Amino acid sequence: MKKILGIIPARFASSRFPGKPLAEISGKPMIRYVYERSKLSKNLYDVIVATDDERIFDCVKSFGGKAVMTDSDLPNGTSRCEQAVKNFNDVDAVVNIQGDEPLLDPLMIDEICGLLEDNYCATLCRELHEDFNNPNIVKVVLSQDNDAIYFSRSLIPYKRNQNNLPIYQHIGIYGYGINFLRKYVKLSNTPLSEAESLEQLKILEHGYKIKVCVTKCKHESIGVDTPEDLVKVREILNAGI
Repeated sequence: MKKILGIIPARFASSRFPGKPLAEISGKPMIRYVYERSKLSKNLYDVIVATDDERIFDCVKSFGGKAVMTDSDLPNGTSRCEQAVKNFNDVDAVVNIQGDEPLLDPLMIDEICGLLEDNYCATLCRELHEDFNNPNIVKVVLSQDNDAIYFSRSLIPYKRNQNNLPIYQHIGIYGYGINFLRKYVKLSNTPLSEAESLEQLKILEHGYKIKVCVTKCKHESIGVDTPEDLVKVREILNAGI
C-alpha cells in the first residue's frame, strides 16, 4: 500500500488577500478548516502544512496540527510541497491540497489517491454547465483513457457540430508520485504554460501524462481568492451547509 502524504502549502503574502490562511471563519482560521477536512481522508497517512511564515506555523501548532517551515522564495505551492516532503521518510506520493479551500470534500483527496498507483500525476475535473467563456474557469479535455489532452482558459472543445460532448472544469488539486514531484519542480517553463498562465501545461509540454478523474463529489467548493469570497464561505458555513 502506498504511503501518501497530504501537504497544504500556505503563505502569508498575497497580492489580493494578504494573510488569507489566518482569515477567521466562525471562530477558526481558514487553514484549520482545510487541515481538519483533509484529515478526514481515508487514504492519507498524514497531513502537514508547508509555510514560509511563522504566524501560520504557530497557528497550525496551536490547534494541534503539523507544520514545517519552507523557504520564502519558492515560486509556487508545488515547490513548497517538494521541499517539505524532504522532512519525511518513505513517502511514495504527495497530494497538494489548496490552502484556500475551507469547503474541501475529503472524497476529492481519496479520488486523487486512487489514481496514484501507476501514474506520475493526477488531478480532478467536473462537468461544467454554465459560464463557459469565463477565463478564470480552466477547462480540460480528456483522452479516452482519461488522460489530460489540454487545459485552457478558453472554451474547449469548440462544438462546431452540435453534440452531447461534456465541457469539463478543472479542479486544482493534484497528486504526484514522489519521483515525479522531484522531476517536476526542475522542469523549465514552456510556451503554452506561459501563454495561458497554467503551470500544469508544463507537464504536458514536457511529454508527461496527467491522469484525470471526473469527481463524484456533488457540492462545489469555493476557493477563497478575495475578501468577497470569504464572505460567501462564511455564509455557507454559518448556514451549516
